[in-house]
Amino acid sequence: MLTAVARVFKTPDLRKKILFTLLIIFVFRLGSQLPAPGVNVGAVKDAMNLASTGDNKGIYSLVNLFSGGALLKLSVFALGIMPYITASIILQLLTVVIPRLEALKKEGQAGTTKITQYTRYLTIGLAILQSTGIVAMAATGNLFGGATETDLLYNTDVFTVVTIVITMTAGTAVIMWLGELVTDRGIGNGMSILIFTQVVAVFPSQFVQIFKDKGGFKFSIIILVGLCIVASVVFVEQAQRRIPVQYAKRMVGRRMYGGTSTYIPLKVNQAGIIPVIFASSLLYLPQLASQLWPNNEFLQKEIMPRLQQDNWVNMLITFSLIIFFTYFYVAITFNPTEVADNMKKYGGFIPGIRPGRPTAEYLDYVLTRITAPGALYLGLVALIPMIAFAVLRTANEFPFGGTSILIIVGVGLDTVKQIESQLQQRSYEGFLR
Repeated sequence: MLTAVARVFKTPDLRKKILFTLLIIFVFRLGSQLPAPGVNVGAVKDAMNLASTGDNKGIYSLVNLFSGGALLKLSVFALGIMPYITASIILQLLTVVIPRLEALKKEGQAGTTKITQYTRYLTIGLAILQSTGIVAMAATGNLFGGATETDLLYNTDVFTVVTIVITMTAGTAVIMWLGELVTDRGIGNGMSILIFTQVVAVFPSQFVQIFKDKGGFKFSIIILVGLCIVASVVFVEQAQRRIPVQYAKRMVGRRMYGGTSTYIPLKVNQAGIIPVIFASSLLYLPQLASQLWPNNEFLQKEIMPRLQQDNWVNMLITFSLIIFFTYFYVAITFNPTEVADNMKKYGGFIPGIRPGRPTAEYLDYVLTRITAPGALYLGLVALIPMIAFAVLRTANEFPFGGTSILIIVGVGLDTVKQIESQLQQRSYEGFLR
C-alpha cells in the first residue's frame, strides 16, 4: 500500500493533479470558516454552544451536513454543495418528464453541456432561496430553535440582509467553479470530492466529543463498530449482478464487427444515496411546519413527538420512505426497454433470451429483485444514527451511519479507482498490489 502511494507521487502529472486537488480543498475549507459580512461571530459561537444537538438544528441539519458545519457558522460557503445537489436531482427527474430535456440527454456531449448549464442556473436560484431563508431565521433568532436571544447579525436592515444573501449565493457559485476545476485539472469528480471533504470535516470534532462524553472503552467500541459498518458498506457498494451480453458477427463493407462478449453491470445499490436524501427532505417538512406554526397544538403535541429520532414511528416512516424512493428512483433512471432496443440495434443479445421485448422483460425482472436487497440495505444504514441516539443518546456525534458513510465510501471507492486506472496506464500494476 505504501509502495503504491509512493508510486503515485513519483508520477509527475499525477502528483500535480493530487496537489492541485489538495489546494482546492484547502481553499474550500478556508471559505467554510470565513464569516459572512454582518455576522456577529461571537454570538454565533455562543448560540452553537447553547443550542442542543437534537431538534434545534432540525430542518437545516442535512444542509449543515453537506456544508461541513459551515451553515450554522453563517460563513461565506454556508450553503455548501447542497443547492447543486438539489438542482442536479431536479434536472435528472425532469429529464424523464420533459421531452426537450430527454432529447438533449440523447444528443451526447452537446446536450449534456446544455443540461449542465441549466443545472448551474437552477443552483443559483436555489441558493438565493435557501440563503434568504437562513438569513431571515438568523435575523429573527430562530436559526438555533430559539436557544439564544443574542442577535446573530449586527444589523437587520435590508442592506445587511441583501449583502449576506449575495455573499452566500456567490459562495455557492464559487463552490461550483472549484468543483469543475477539480474535475478538469485534478483527481476524481470535483463535486463529489468537495462533498466528501465537507462530510469528513466534522469527524475530528465528533471523535473528540465521543471520547470526552463516553470514555476510552466506549470510544473504542464505537470505532470498532464503525469499521465493521464501513466494511459492510464497501462490500454492498461493490456488489453487482452481471448480465452477460453476446454480440453477433456482422459484415460492414469488407470488415467484420461483433462477435464479442460483455456484460451489463446492475449494482445492488443502483440508486446511490438519492433515496436517503429524498426521505430526509420529506421528513423535514413537518419540522419546518412546526416552526412556521408554533401555536398549532395538534402539530406540536401529536405529530412532532412521534418524529423524534428515537421514536419507532419515525424509524418506520423513514425506512418505508427509503424503500419507496429506491424503487421509484431506479424505475425512472434505468429504462429496460431502451437498453434492450440499443442491444438489438447493435446486434447484441442475452444468451437464452430473445432480443426485443423478452430482453426488456428479463432486465426488468432482474432489476426489480436486485433492488429489494439494495433498498433494505439503504434503509438499515439510514437507521444507524437513530439507533445510536436511542442507545447512546449521541445521534449527532455518531459519525458512522446514514448519508455521511454512504458518501465517504462511495466517493472514496470512485477516487481510488480513478487513481488506479491512471497508474495502470503507466505501469500496468494495480494500485493496491
